[in-house]
Amino acid sequence: MEGEAAASGYSHAERLRVVHGVLLCVLLAAIDQTVVLPAIPQMAETLHGAAHLSWVVSAYLLASTATTPIYGKLSDQFGRVKVLVPCLLGFLLASIVCAMAQSVGVLLLGRALQGLGGGALLAVSQSAVADVVPPRERGRYQAWFASMWALASGAGPVVGGYLAQHYSWRVIFWANLPLGAAALVLCLRGLRGLPIAGQRGKLDLTGALLLMGSSLMMLVALSLGGVNVPWLSWPEASLVLLALGGFWLFRTQQRLTAAPLLPGGLLKRLRTIIAVAWLNTAAMFASIFMLPLLLQRFFHESPASAGVHLVPYLLSGALGAYAAGQTTRRTGWVRPVLIGGLILSSSSFLVMAVLPLWSPVPVSALLGFGLGILNPTTLIAAQSLAQPQELGIATGMLLLLRAMGGAFGATLAGAALNGSGHTVISGYRFGFGFCLLLTLAGLLIMALSPEIRLRGSTAKS
Repeated sequence: MEGEAAASGYSHAERLRVVHGVLLCVLLAAIDQTVVLPAIPQMAETLHGAAHLSWVVSAYLLASTATTPIYGKLSDQFGRVKVLVPCLLGFLLASIVCAMAQSVGVLLLGRALQGLGGGALLAVSQSAVADVVPPRERGRYQAWFASMWALASGAGPVVGGYLAQHYSWRVIFWANLPLGAAALVLCLRGLRGLPIAGQRGKLDLTGALLLMGSSLMMLVALSLGGVNVPWLSWPEASLVLLALGGFWLFRTQQRLTAAPLLPGGLLKRLRTIIAVAWLNTAAMFASIFMLPLLLQRFFHESPASAGVHLVPYLLSGALGAYAAGQTTRRTGWVRPVLIGGLILSSSSFLVMAVLPLWSPVPVSALLGFGLGILNPTTLIAAQSLAQPQELGIATGMLLLLRAMGGAFGATLAGAALNGSGHTVISGYRFGFGFCLLLTLAGLLIMALSPEIRLRGSTAKS
């Protein structure tokens, strides 16, 4: 393919310049999902309101997730740097709004605006790497992103808690400015001159609004269901029905429009990988929700100690991503790698479901390794099934569906524990058993799917 030939023409040093240019963007977008968690009580005290402060996290996540396909498509049409730089600047301006907020409403507005910029930081960054690295080589660089996610997941709450305790929660947002300035310089240096594979033209605004609105309603439904709103209730059913109706309208509109947001046949090519990614992310987020609670409730650990004992889980995820990248690079195979990751994950969840009180830390390390294999490999597979002019939108759609899976998994895990009580072990058995069913479903899908061979140079540079 023409795009793969162009990607093969970049040297390792040139690829690293692009990777370094976007790594800080990924760190910013990822760490801002969790860094505010320990500071929420201080925010409530300062701003004299706690009723809606849970949306400090939700507003960011919803806005960043729902916009990823839109930014991916825009970057296909107009180039990565022309989309990423304005969104990065918008992210930094929104950080200033958050830092200077004098009311809960202004803080939530700032977080939503941050999310609008954060969606581009994730989708466009991953697409930029695919521009310069052929499919078979991408695992070599995806381990960097997995490590950055592990760093953000582990360091976010720690850094946020330290800054809130010793300085002020406002410092959390001011700290984005030097990081963002460095990311801006590196992006301009690394991404300038990347090819524009897509065709310039009008954005399918109707399709974009339908997709974004439907995604937001589904994410809100998944986030509230079973926790804030009963699953079997009219408010929950209304949100789900509105979201499904929106998706149906979006599908119909895409068939009728001359220049659709989603190129014809793209979702059909990606459906197997998207299904596996959705199932994997649902299981991952459910386990992340339950593991710290299990350590605190039944092993009587403090929140800080439970956080420390999650480090093996996070580090093994980065090691799994590295191992998967090296394997796909050397063999060009995707299916055996995904099957291996699903077997490891399923085995870990089986142990946790049957023996949840049996040494969860080493089991969680094995689980992290299996999940770490799956995350970057599903992304590489999705990008390899897309045409060069579809890389951005394919990446954005995978990230969107992943997020929906994560919201579903975390919500169902919360519902399992709330239904049985956080101090009753049967809730954890059910939760981990549910995760096992998800990974087994992914394993069945991959066992019945054809191989995906990654093309591209395997030469060492």
